[in-house]
Formats: sequence, C-alpha cells, structure tokens
Amino acid sequence: MPLFSPVSLGGIGLATVTGTTGSPNINTSARAPKTVYRFNGSGTITIGTAGTAEILVLGGGGGGAGSGGGGGAGGYYYAASALLPAGTLTVTVGGGAGVSNGRANNGFASALGNIIAVGGGAGGGNNFPGFNGGSGGGGGMNGSNAGGSTTVSQGNSGGTSTFYGGGGGGAGAAGGTDGGGTGGAGGNGTANSITGSSVTRGGGGGGQGSSTGGAGGSGGGGAGEVGANVPGNGTANTGGGGGGSSNFSSQGGSGQVIIVIG
Repeated sequence: MPLFSPVSLGGIGLATVTGTTGSPNINTSARAPKTVYRFNGSGTITIGTAGTAEILVLGGGGGGAGSGGGGGAGGYYYAASALLPAGTLTVTVGGGAGVSNGRANNGFASALGNIIAVGGGAGGGNNFPGFNGGSGGGGGMNGSNAGGSTTVSQGNSGGTSTFYGGGGGGAGAAGGTDGGGTGGAGGNGTANSITGSSVTRGGGGGGQGSSTGGAGGSGGGGAGEVGANVPGNGTANTGGGGGGSSNFSSQGGSGQVIIVIG
C-alpha cells in the first residue's frame, strides 16, 4: 500500500544515494553499473537526489497454527520504477510472527519510507478461519474453515480446511485445501531477479495433516506436520509463512527490503 507514487514519471531521472545505516549488503557488481542495497534488518537510506529506483519490499511471514492452518506469506510489493523523494527514508524489515500463549500471530510489516508491505496472516487454529494479511493464513481444523484473505492485494488467500489444516497463501499462488489425510500445501512464492539472480520469496506455510503435513510453498514456506511433530518455520528474509501441526505453532520468516539504484 504505497503512499507515494510507485511509477516512473516522464523526464524524472534516477535517484542517488548518499548514505545508509543498518549495515545493508551493498553490491556493485551483480547488476553493474547499478548498485543493489539489500536490507535484511532495519536501518535508513538517504536519497541525495529524488528520482526513480527499482524496489522490493517484503513483509514478515505469518505463523502456522497448532491445530491447523499454515501461515500466510508476508506482503510482496515490487516496483520496477518507483519514485523516491530526497531525504532520509526509514527502512523497516518486519519480523516473522512469533508465538504467544500457544497461538500463532500475524507477521510484522516491512517498509521503505511510506511504501509498506504488510505482515502475513496467521494460520487458523481449532475451529478458526485463517487470518487476513499480506497473504492469508490457512483455515484451522475441526470443520470447514475458510482461509484468510490478502488485505491489500499483496499476495493470495489461504486454503480452506475440510477438517485438518489449509495451506497459507503465497505471493504467487493461493494456499491449498487439505484432503486425503494430507495438509493443504502452502502457496508458492514469486521469483524475482532484482539482486541479479532469480530468487523465489514469499512462500506460504503448509497445513496440518492426519498422515502427511502439507508442503511449504516455494520461497521459504515452512512444512506442515502431523501430531506432535514440530512444523517448519518460515525461512528468514523470505517472508515465508510457518507450517501448522496439531500440537505446535511455528514462526514466520522475516521480511526484506531491496533497493536498486542506477
């Protein structure tokens, strides 16, 4: 949900950078002569001259539920040419959802200035639907429980459960429905070459199954599990959702912010 224009305007030149904080990875060779600034943690970037840049903002993934659904991937916001204003912009890299009181939570938002990618929705627990977020969490067990929705069109919906656990939605596809004892698969993420090589990010977490846990979606989604087996967490800096199981909740993967200048 960008709050300033994400499109290039005719006649506007390229943005320049005069400094950063937060220790981003700065790569001048992968896309030379362009410079890639990759933030795996929060910081700032100072734009010396207003102009256009290529950006990717990825929210933290939602947690997978005990008794149910996989977590949804963090919101995925990409612009090939975004307009960045001059001045120091705050870079926030959202954490993946933690677990409190045995319940999965939504992931945390990431931001570049006023461009925001919301956190992924938590998977639904016993008799609960999935939660809304960047991508929605999968529906919980014990009934037909709907998956959560994407709140700002930055991902896809979670899968509906028929009895066990639906898969969390991914940046590239919706989460799957459980069936035949297998938990719903997490929705796949989206491949992007902003860093100079193709990387898939934003996979949804797999749902709980009775015989087989749902597969995590490509792009960092954690696998669902069965019974007392511990589900997979979302992979760090992919925004992947966590997997669901009958006994344990899981954590989503943290987000990421990437800016290409030049």
